[in-house]
Amino acid sequence: MSEKPQRQSTRLIRHSRALVTSLSQGAQRLGSHTAARLKARSGTQAAPRHHQAPPRVQWTPPTRPPSSSHRVLNGTTRKPLVPRWLAQAGVGSWAIIGVIIVISAVVFAIAQATPVFVAIFIALLLTAILNPLTNFLSRWLNRWLAVFASLLAFIGTFVALMTLVITSIAGQWPNLLVEVENGLVKVSDLVSHLKLPFQIPINDLTHLNETLMSQGKQFLASNWSGLLSETVANVSSAAVVASVLVLAFFITIFFLHSGSQMWTWFVALLPYHRRAVTNRAAQAGWATFSGYARGTMLVAGTDGLFAAIFLQILGVPVAPALGILVFIGAFIPLIGAPTAMILAMIVALAAKGIVTAAIVGLGIALIGQIEGHILQPLIMGHQVSLHPVVVGIGVMVGTFTAGLLGAIIAIPIISVIWSIFSELYVPRERA
Repeated sequence: MSEKPQRQSTRLIRHSRALVTSLSQGAQRLGSHTAARLKARSGTQAAPRHHQAPPRVQWTPPTRPPSSSHRVLNGTTRKPLVPRWLAQAGVGSWAIIGVIIVISAVVFAIAQATPVFVAIFIALLLTAILNPLTNFLSRWLNRWLAVFASLLAFIGTFVALMTLVITSIAGQWPNLLVEVENGLVKVSDLVSHLKLPFQIPINDLTHLNETLMSQGKQFLASNWSGLLSETVANVSSAAVVASVLVLAFFITIFFLHSGSQMWTWFVALLPYHRRAVTNRAAQAGWATFSGYARGTMLVAGTDGLFAAIFLQILGVPVAPALGILVFIGAFIPLIGAPTAMILAMIVALAAKGIVTAAIVGLGIALIGQIEGHILQPLIMGHQVSLHPVVVGIGVMVGTFTAGLLGAIIAIPIISVIWSIFSELYVPRERA
């Protein structure tokens, strides 16, 4: 019984050894086969290394990319047909031509609807002048009541000034004509006492005046129909002026009441990335325009008041009317004040003589110096910082383009454009 289990254990051990031996031999054969395959692969990849030399890498310096003016065709860069500077000049010239075309289109559109744009300009001017008063009154009154109170105050002041001018001129006009004739006689006597090589023939001037009066009567008698049609045309022009004023006051009412809300609504219509830039440019332009309007109004009022008081002290006729003329002339830079001064000197010469005329000229020139060196820097500050050459050219261009109205509006428009450009322009050093 003991020998049989011993035989079974021996047989089991022998079978186990045979199984281990066969497994080890299979593993060796698998390893040798895998190694042979890997060696074959490595041999095929490494074979070119023994028969082909590695490529030589040659260093080349970096080259600039081809200019935008060069043409690239089939992978090769060709030189342009024209020089680069000429191409850039051509692009700039076309840009300038485009800007001129746009400006011409805007000017043409304005010319086709001039009364509307004049009404808008007057409305903006009145808004800039009356907005501080409206804001002050709106602290105690409703906004609508403050707007109407400001407009009534402005209209009342304007009507009072016009009444003063008309009554002063109408009351002193006959005496003024007599004084002008006497002034001419005084000038003739003065010239004769100076023993100049020429004399002023007063008798000939009087005869010329009578001849002109008779010819004028004959002209009226023979051309009354044409004058009637001209009068009708003037009446239609007066109707256009009245319509412009009514439209200007209508727009002013809404600008004073809800101008900021109207502007906010307009900005909201723009693309989001354009709103901040547009609002900043508009704020700069409006600050310049409103500052110019209020400053010019205060400076012109001060000049007119000083001139009226000065002429009244000297006893010059129609002093209030001449003061208002100086006030209006202050709105036209460079040429307005000298024109008013010359007219005041002519009236003083006719009424009081050459000495008074000289005193009037010196006095109004002194008032102009006070305006230029004290009032304008104190009231207007740096709202309008334009070179005198720019001011002169702008006034002349405005005068030749639109007459008196163009001379008045030229400088504020140029100032607004310059302020917007200064606000949006960023120099390259800061960009």
